[in-house]
Amino acid sequence: MKAWMTYNPACGTARNVLATLRGRGIEPQIREYLKQPLTRAEITDLVAQMGGKLSDVVRWKQEAEVAAAGITPASGDAALLDALVAHPVLLNRPIVTTGKGTKLCRPSETVEELL
Repeated sequence: MKAWMTYNPACGTARNVLATLRGRGIEPQIREYLKQPLTRAEITDLVAQMGGKLSDVVRWKQEAEVAAAGITPASGDAALLDALVAHPVLLNRPIVTTGKGTKLCRPSETVEELL
């Protein structure tokens, strides 16, 4: 099975998801989004694949970055996209894509739905 995921090695949830995938014999294509930020189009596509909203993929607990970006949960999609592109740390992770779909895998056990 092919898989793709956003990854931050400092994130315990992302490390757990990666371990689960590897434990199933799946070596995902990893995107370390802090080193190689996602584009507006990539973020938009991921959210569309998840069937969610942009606000679902914002890591709201990054309070300093949220404040610096000037966004709130009520902000429009354009402002949220601008914030996610300008402050990649605001992207909630890990987002995983397999042949079964795309999900924000938080908590890490959520990845099982994609296997």
